[in-house]
Amino acid sequence: MSYPDLALHTVTTKSWSISECIEQYARYGIGGISIWRSAVEGEDLCSVQKHVKDAGLTGISLVRGGFFTGKTSSEREAALEENRQALKEAECLGLGSLVLVCGATVGQTPQENYAQIRDGIAALADQAQHMGVRLLVEPLHPIFAGDRSAIPSLKVANDLCSEISHPNVGIALDTYHVWWELDLEAQVQRAAKNGWLDTYHICDFKPDQRDLLNDRGLMGEGCIALSQIDEFMKDAGFDGFREVEIFSHSWWQRDPHEFMEAILTAYHDIYYS
Repeated sequence: MSYPDLALHTVTTKSWSISECIEQYARYGIGGISIWRSAVEGEDLCSVQKHVKDAGLTGISLVRGGFFTGKTSSEREAALEENRQALKEAECLGLGSLVLVCGATVGQTPQENYAQIRDGIAALADQAQHMGVRLLVEPLHPIFAGDRSAIPSLKVANDLCSEISHPNVGIALDTYHVWWELDLEAQVQRAAKNGWLDTYHICDFKPDQRDLLNDRGLMGEGCIALSQIDEFMKDAGFDGFREVEIFSHSWWQRDPHEFMEAILTAYHDIYYS
């Protein structure tokens, strides 16, 4: 069976090279791919773009940019330069968006971090638009607010997009990070109404996870109401890919084909049953 509405992030099958990811995703009948920068380091990006196209996959996003915060202006400028490089990579790969993990610097207040993120994205928005690459803010779960992202909810991501008010800035929604929000349906509708609801990442949140970063669950393995969130997305008019993005030390240590089979089984059980 093929799953044309399903995409995978290359980090999910991180033991595979970029060529293996492309070939295996296509063989398993998956429709799309989001590419992590680490997967294409040292590769000919034009050749990778051609490989994706020839395999019949849709390229979605480059992951990741961001990390705009810093205590000094030189740190923040270096972050902008790194993001400019990421934009060039996305353009060469023919990917229409760059996912932003926005950053947070220990020792700064949430307000300081937020302001630096806002200013950093605003500084890149025109250039990114000229290059044909949308900037997508990915809100992260509050467990990461101290040192990875000062954008801890979809509400705050919506507020940020509203404040920046640039047509080339949108949102990458990841169920792992936003499932807990009591007003999630309203925030999804708000994002869609304003043209910010760009991409949709899925996995599950295990309440007994052993590692806050690298123990995400297969869909159906945790406490996220995935079917309900999917209805929120459909009701908001989202018709893009569901992108599986799973960080898991335990799965990375196993045969990636076994992992792929488990992903497809879980996906079918939730979204096709």
